[in-house]
Amino acid sequence: MKSREQAATGRGPLHFASRRFSPVRNITVRLLVALAALVITAIIVYLEKGCYADRGLTGTLTPIDALYYATVSLSTTGYGDIVPVCESSRLANIFIITPLRFLFLIVLVGTTVEVLTQRTREEFRSARWRKTVKDHIVIIGYGVKGRSAARSLTENGVAGSHIVIVTPDRAAVDEASRDGLVGVLGDARREDVLRDAAVEKAAKIIVATNEDDTSVLVTLTARRLAPTAMIVAAVRESQNADILRQSGADTVIPTAEAAGRLMGLSLVSPVAGDLMEDLLDSGRGLEIVERDITRAELGLAPSDIDAQGQIVLAVVRRGEVHRFDKSGVTILEQGDRLVVIRSGDGHPGKSDR
Repeated sequence: MKSREQAATGRGPLHFASRRFSPVRNITVRLLVALAALVITAIIVYLEKGCYADRGLTGTLTPIDALYYATVSLSTTGYGDIVPVCESSRLANIFIITPLRFLFLIVLVGTTVEVLTQRTREEFRSARWRKTVKDHIVIIGYGVKGRSAARSLTENGVAGSHIVIVTPDRAAVDEASRDGLVGVLGDARREDVLRDAAVEKAAKIIVATNEDDTSVLVTLTARRLAPTAMIVAAVRESQNADILRQSGADTVIPTAEAAGRLMGLSLVSPVAGDLMEDLLDSGRGLEIVERDITRAELGLAPSDIDAQGQIVLAVVRRGEVHRFDKSGVTILEQGDRLVVIRSGDGHPGKSDR
């Protein structure tokens, strides 16, 4: 649930990739720093024991007295029973022990300081991100479908800071942050949550929720906020695909039935099923990409590209798709884009999209 301030401003926290340490490690480091400051102070005091007076007696400090003075001095208790009487010891208190006192106090209140610092840093990063982000990709849902979509995007050269995950699951937001993505915690059916993800400035939106009714509501809201964005939505039941298209989705993927068809194909034709699995699995040999034609491909026929080891499925010319089975394209022109099947080897950047 959002705080009163967040509700008033319409802005919730963004979760960025960050390095996290365990609570035990944080506490151990702080204790060691505090102990080091205490020991250093005690050593300095004991080395100048002749310049400290204990209840008016000079030069009588023992190691225990030095440790006692260091403790009450660093903790700012200051009973006044042991005091520096020489200029050298007073200068040491000013230039050495006082900074150690500040360090000791910072360690003692480190949790509060860390929370305030982290909150300020996150607010600064969130404000800067919202000010500069544009044409990013929003993925709604970070289950199996959402994670796979994000992984496919990053493998094809999309920066993690350009991908925003929206999910009500805190564990999923933390996982997205660890994966280098930007996370927004909240229910994507709410307009203010989508605004937190700057949906109105997004170029592409992926709706990967687990329920079709949720997908419809999210798509309706996202389309109203981002009328020009491309929306790709997953649907479990194919009969709901038309509803999603009417809600504003440009592309609808029937996940459950597609998986069922692939399993049936694998039984009827194992080779065809294996090829389809190969195309769908980014970790295997083949991939389908849409790319611009190269300078060397100008004036060639699509069949010439096939001879080079890439199978042309379609040519996109001025927004019109010419499929291989119905294509009237005989010569490739400037500005054409190709949809091809190619080997995934030798394309580490995969930035053709």
